[in-house]
Amino acid sequence: MRRCVRGILIVLALCGSLVPAVSARAAGERPAAAVPLERLFDDVAVSDDSSPGQADFGGSGASLSAQDLAAAGWTPGRGLTVQGARLTWPKRRPGEPDNVRAAGQHVRVAGRGDALAFLVAGTAGTEVGGPGTVMYTDGSRSGYRLTAPDWRTGPLATKAVSLPHVNTPEGQLAERARLYVVTVPLVPGRAVTSVRLPKAAGLHVFAVSVRTATRGWTGSWTTAVGGYAAVGPWTERTLRLVVHTSAGGPRVRVRFDNTFASAPVRIGSATVAVQATGAAPRGTPVTLSFGGAAGVTIPAGAQAYSDPLGFYVPADANLLVSFHLPGTVAAAPVHGLAQQRSYVSKPGDHAADGSAGAYTSVITRWPLLAAVDVSGGPGSVVLLGDSITDGDKSTVDANRRWPDVLAGRLLRQDTVPRYGVLNLGVSGNRVVTDRYPGDGVSTDTAGVSALHRFDRDVLAQPTARTAVVFEGVNDLRWGTSAEQLIAGLRELAARGRARGLRMLAATILPCEGEARCTAAVDTERVAVNEWIRDGRVFDGVLDFDAVVRDPQRPARMLPAYDSGDHLHPGDTGLAALADSVRLGLLRPQGVSAKSRLPRDARHAPPRARTERRGARPPGERRDVADAP
Repeated sequence: MRRCVRGILIVLALCGSLVPAVSARAAGERPAAAVPLERLFDDVAVSDDSSPGQADFGGSGASLSAQDLAAAGWTPGRGLTVQGARLTWPKRRPGEPDNVRAAGQHVRVAGRGDALAFLVAGTAGTEVGGPGTVMYTDGSRSGYRLTAPDWRTGPLATKAVSLPHVNTPEGQLAERARLYVVTVPLVPGRAVTSVRLPKAAGLHVFAVSVRTATRGWTGSWTTAVGGYAAVGPWTERTLRLVVHTSAGGPRVRVRFDNTFASAPVRIGSATVAVQATGAAPRGTPVTLSFGGAAGVTIPAGAQAYSDPLGFYVPADANLLVSFHLPGTVAAAPVHGLAQQRSYVSKPGDHAADGSAGAYTSVITRWPLLAAVDVSGGPGSVVLLGDSITDGDKSTVDANRRWPDVLAGRLLRQDTVPRYGVLNLGVSGNRVVTDRYPGDGVSTDTAGVSALHRFDRDVLAQPTARTAVVFEGVNDLRWGTSAEQLIAGLRELAARGRARGLRMLAATILPCEGEARCTAAVDTERVAVNEWIRDGRVFDGVLDFDAVVRDPQRPARMLPAYDSGDHLHPGDTGLAALADSVRLGLLRPQGVSAKSRLPRDARHAPPRARTERRGARPPGERRDVADAP
């Protein structure tokens, strides 16, 4: 509870810092010339295992292991993409200065994007931070607040990478060392020229950059990493994963994530194709590249985007993304519940195969592949949820999850932009507590908490416009109080709005009849729903409880919508949720009717029908933003 409240205060301080930009020249300031971060390095964090006395990270008497960093793929000068931001691990030998102690230094940073990304760690034994300033090329500036968890005690759930040892002069300790990537928002549309670091004792900065990866792209499909799980093992195999698009577009890129991993993974080659049936493509798969190369090695905790490819991605279609794993992969980041069959080949590189013959086994998880983006378009709506959003109990291979049905509705109308719809549901997920601890190989793929995955899963999505939070039933079923859950939801709303997202909340469904859905749990659920409906924290409400509950027994789901386990709606219930969404709620303020169609509207599929203006499903709350 204290952590939630503390997080709210941090975010509110950040919100207050994003005031209208003020001209530094008008204020009469003449800041010292900005210099590259590397020229300011004044602390040594990394030592060779044979000479642990080379480094004394922040005066702690301990240091990071150069050998552990190399084993994770974090070699000197290596570019790393984390949370969509491109950062460079310092090109320094062990024992050389490799980070700066934040003390108000003026750092040269250039670029135009949605956020600044910092590679940081604290050495004060607790979270440390303070306010800083961003300067723009037009002479204006904005404030931000940067915080860093401690490198030895911070949460594993939010770290960028963890290392298995800590070096000390007395010997190496079997203790996890952590490094973090933290992002802070920028004023939209303005080019950054420099940044003033906070004055915060114990806050160390290794790298900083402007996040540009979200610009010019719309998310069409994505999934959330729920854990780092044992797989295969696969040796010299090719995976052909089936994913379902929402928005379409003339160019494509895919993203692979090595989140939560302890070692690099090698993608030898990769292709994309439209699915015909099963593992068979429609036509010849088209080859993807990575920085001009056929493959890519992804460091532990990092991501890799393919180069933009001139390949038309149809909306509302199944794609085959195939990739060859040239080594042996025994554990990988996975999304545990795909509700979709994908395929694994016999040995060899079969990514470019135009037939299904080599694909001899089936998997029902999505390993490594995390996103498919299309060029242009109006941006995306992000749905943060648990197993109901994940599609548990929906028909396998049929794409009947409620996000899929919502995406279909958006494609068949022209009242609001035809947003991409991104499903960030994770079965078993909770708002305030972790199921997967955030580190190590685990059989639990229910993910870290929504609070811990929000930055990675929501804020880093390309051109996200609106987010819907539809979680909480698992918290309540496992002992979280209504008060604790409300604090967590309040924090999510504040963090999203601080980044310019329109934040919506959905009420929690009734579940009487399921073993853990006791009368006491239902009392807590009703209290949370009353708070959500109050409407003073979120920008709008989707009253899913009102859509599916039995009027005669409000604590349970209508039998017609129940999958049979009394917790998850079946196909009919999931469609009812999607059909109840008032599409006008998805449009952020300031988006005009002129911008309601994507730039590539000529590629949009013909409309089967148009959503009827003014129709509102029974029980849906009217909102001031409800106007189409």
